[in-house]
Amino acid sequence: MTLTPEGYRPRIIDERFQRCLKTFGAVYVRGPRNCGKTWTSRNNCNSEIQLTPDVIKMVSTDRSLALEGDAPHLIDEWQAVPLLWDDVRFDLDRTGKKGQYILCGSHSISKDEEMKQVHSGIGRIDTIDMHTMSLFESGDSDGSVSLKGLFDDKFVGRMGPEIRLKNLIRLTSRGGWPSLLSKDVDPREANTGYIKRLCEVDVIRIDGVQRSSHKMRMLLRSLARNESTVVKNSTLKRDLVEFDDEKIAESTVSDYIEVLERLNMLWYQPSFDPCPRSSLRVRKKPKRHLADPSLSMAALGLTPEAALKDLETFGFMFEALCERDLLIYAEANGGTLYHYRDQRNEIDAVVEMADGRWGAFEIKLGFDAVDAAATNLVRMSSKFVETGGKAPAVMCVICGMSRAAYRREDGVYVVPITMLRERCSREHY
Repeated sequence: MTLTPEGYRPRIIDERFQRCLKTFGAVYVRGPRNCGKTWTSRNNCNSEIQLTPDVIKMVSTDRSLALEGDAPHLIDEWQAVPLLWDDVRFDLDRTGKKGQYILCGSHSISKDEEMKQVHSGIGRIDTIDMHTMSLFESGDSDGSVSLKGLFDDKFVGRMGPEIRLKNLIRLTSRGGWPSLLSKDVDPREANTGYIKRLCEVDVIRIDGVQRSSHKMRMLLRSLARNESTVVKNSTLKRDLVEFDDEKIAESTVSDYIEVLERLNMLWYQPSFDPCPRSSLRVRKKPKRHLADPSLSMAALGLTPEAALKDLETFGFMFEALCERDLLIYAEANGGTLYHYRDQRNEIDAVVEMADGRWGAFEIKLGFDAVDAAATNLVRMSSKFVETGGKAPAVMCVICGMSRAAYRREDGVYVVPITMLRERCSREHY
């Protein structure tokens, strides 16, 4: 019997939880605050301890108390007492049992310390990175098209529900936060408050260092302005100077970026090279994303009304939404999400499956851009083969304003993001 909260919506990652608990002694869950880590951990545990301030005092006196409970035992906000990591590891070494602990937290200790701990837990503790909810998990995709099905040639064309631009904007500005699925919650107010707490509380509480909340807010604005693009820290620095008319060192930018990483507020989409022997100069910089596109919209002050009047900016937010979903669906299959960019060409998203097959995905808000996107995918596929690489197993245009999922004569799939999915451990729609 688990501690599954009432009203819990199954997550795609539940299945991975179960696999990891059968293979490893413990699971370490990372992710941004409010993405659903605790509820999902409760769905997969039989006992828990939450390290509230009062409990921390007790556990600091006798850390063994934190390890008591039926397995799998959840230790929530474990990083408040960092030595608990070693306690868990020693206990696993002693017993050799699988599925004993779940370690959960919204932020990590320092990067160096975390690397030491993760390394010390190899073979005993597996790490799961958790994201905000995909549209399928939130019930906003009908799930009629499987990402894995595209790779396995198990695709059937179909019509989906009517898509309205206002609804796509609403879904993007709301984000994939489980707590915002209720109609009684104002997403704009909630996400603005999230940014405020992040800048004024979290950046200090993480290590006690006094940092400028204003500069952090400006940095978030710059990251949001550069959402779904490849951006260097030097560019972010120039943005901060432009916004604030104040000198700032690039090392300061790097420090603030590291804080956001420790808070799990950033995720990276690395560069893909399908042609190891190619003469093409592949640019290796990753795309850098805020944890959820709703935060980018909040940081920019881009309201749904403003987004309707600035579809160019919203297009980048929509791309980030689709890439978040592709990341979740890819990881469910043991895959990885990349992007491709050389001196003259780019592909918005590349999914590489665990078996080495890869797919090329272009993301377009409007249906009128599908033809050009499909032509680019076909052209790039031929170029990769000509330069010694292998062709993609899947070519697909992820579309916003389309009701139909179909395969074109040139072999390119067209799939609305509101029809895409990957499996959950339990069906709930």
